[in-house]
Amino acid sequence: MENKAAYSHRDPMLKKRDDFEDILEERRNSSDLRYALRCYTPVLYKNLIPCDASALKTMVLQSDQVHYVISQVSKETGRTAEDLQEEASGIVEEMAHRLQLSTVRFFAFALSKVFKTLFKSICVNEDGIQRLQQAIHEHPVVLLPSHRSYMDFLLMSLILYTYDLALPVIAAGMDFMGMKVVGEMLRMSGAFFLRRSFGGDKLYWAVFSEYVKTILKNGLAPVEFFLEGTRSRTSKSLTPKLGLLNIAMDPFLKGEVFDISLVPVSISYERILEETLYAREMLGVPKPKESTSGLFKARKILSEDYGSIHVYFGQPVSVRSLAEGRVNRCQFSLTPRHIPKRASEDVQTFVNEAAYSLVRAQEENMVLKPWVLLASILLQSEDLDRGIPLAELTEQALWLKDLCRQYGGFLHWPDQMTPSEVVSSSLTLHHGLVRVSEGKVHLALNKEAQAGPVTPEEQVLSRAVPVISCASYRNQALHVFVRPALLATAVHTAATNNKQEVYNTFSFLRNLFANEFILCPNATVQDFEEACFLLEKTGVVQLNEQEIIVTHRGHRTMGFLSRMLLPFIQGYQVVCAFLCEEASDVLTEKEFVPAVRTFLIKKLLAGTLRYPEVLSSDLQKNALAALLRLGAVRKVKRAEQTSLKVNKVTVNSLEDTLGGKLPTPRAAAARL
Repeated sequence: MENKAAYSHRDPMLKKRDDFEDILEERRNSSDLRYALRCYTPVLYKNLIPCDASALKTMVLQSDQVHYVISQVSKETGRTAEDLQEEASGIVEEMAHRLQLSTVRFFAFALSKVFKTLFKSICVNEDGIQRLQQAIHEHPVVLLPSHRSYMDFLLMSLILYTYDLALPVIAAGMDFMGMKVVGEMLRMSGAFFLRRSFGGDKLYWAVFSEYVKTILKNGLAPVEFFLEGTRSRTSKSLTPKLGLLNIAMDPFLKGEVFDISLVPVSISYERILEETLYAREMLGVPKPKESTSGLFKARKILSEDYGSIHVYFGQPVSVRSLAEGRVNRCQFSLTPRHIPKRASEDVQTFVNEAAYSLVRAQEENMVLKPWVLLASILLQSEDLDRGIPLAELTEQALWLKDLCRQYGGFLHWPDQMTPSEVVSSSLTLHHGLVRVSEGKVHLALNKEAQAGPVTPEEQVLSRAVPVISCASYRNQALHVFVRPALLATAVHTAATNNKQEVYNTFSFLRNLFANEFILCPNATVQDFEEACFLLEKTGVVQLNEQEIIVTHRGHRTMGFLSRMLLPFIQGYQVVCAFLCEEASDVLTEKEFVPAVRTFLIKKLLAGTLRYPEVLSSDLQKNALAALLRLGAVRKVKRAEQTSLKVNKVTVNSLEDTLGGKLPTPRAAAARL
């Protein structure tokens, strides 16, 4: 086993956690109007040059980069420079923010009232705020929040306003422009809008990148964007998108600023406002178009309780420190700064690895609530309809609480309450997903049933909604357990206890699920050593140079960890089965998910599939991405569409591996 990276063997239990302050507590005891109209004097970047929105647009349009790209596009297309300059001006108008303090104050007033209604508390780590304040004063700052809800960017701005910090300019999708009045108000609160896709449009890319870099180079405001690119409907972290991070790092790499601070921010919701909406999206129900009328129709959520939010501002990460010894910045001196140039391979690798480490920092500081543990337990029950006795669920939750903390999970468990009270409170908060009947806790599998007759297919989809919603909460803890779970599955799968053989199986599983979980590139050995360390530290396995041996006391933990991955294993297996049994040679990417869903519904109705989670389009897309990456499927362009060409020998082999060698739920239990 080649040792590419060594795990530090830190004890996760010893990690210091900051104290939190509930910012809603003061709001409940004082005037919202006085809060909105208070004196707002944020700390600014030390080299700040005062600049309003119109001056920023002028700086962008007059930049050397935009002029250079205009001349290049003019030569390539024959269009006049004046025509292209006018187009560039239109792009800036479409994109630019127009931050107005009066609009910010209106949002502060309105959101204060809304959040007090929706949430019990919004807890912010005070040390993180102090670190951010110092970072904003010293260097240009990029804020990188996790993204699980529409509320994220509103919440971020409210927190910064509350603590008298400089308000960010926020990268937002053009979807919000369909909301008319609200879209313009967001623009006046600091949002700048970018198209979801602009392909090879050189002019748009030049204007957009120059807009972001001008803000950073001049320290005009913190820049905020979501590293994952879009909201995670599953509450798992998504593979990071590198476009904006490349742009944000560019001023440092080209020597235009001394340093840039990247601040990962973890936003943890006890109950997600969009939980049912997300589940339906995963089952193929189209996402509602953002509109102002839709926003008003959604006001009925104000009558619900959504628990607490924890927002953790992580340690600012210096781009200068990240790049030291990794990137030779001399390469950027070979061409003028304003000439766009494709990043070298070492720079691409550097940015990619930095992105993964930042997302993992977000994960490590996610605050997990008791319901996350309860959801994990409920989803592993042998029969979802039978339920789990309340006393047994409480006992298992206490056991899992200790395991979660031993593995470094940032768990918020109210110690002032008895375990029964904690469990009862969580079940009450999530009453839409569970019900308690005759001393047993059940998932509310029939909640979505429609009035009147329904088809068997509709019934399957209806029952899947609460399961997928519940899985989204379990997914919040996957970053804590995924590495030990991969090792537990590898130990159960490998023919012997030989350490090298277990490592090989671990490596195979890690590679297969690289699109499913945040697993840093080139860190297989490090992840394996971390998993070994955690399992050995908690007495689950014994290690020597040659073998990994499960202890008697470790069977329970190994069983739980193995079962945590089984829905993903079965999901990938049935995608392979579909591609071998029913996929035609002209199957397109667009047709893939609906066709797989139809195939899976048949399997679920036949009783040959155990996990309704396999109906999630997110899992199906990740499985396809893995098969494309492994060369089992490839894309073939035909006419105006892209078809999927299946290597059935390779896909069959993967299906056999997942279905035969890896443990089924009963086989895993038998081996325990």
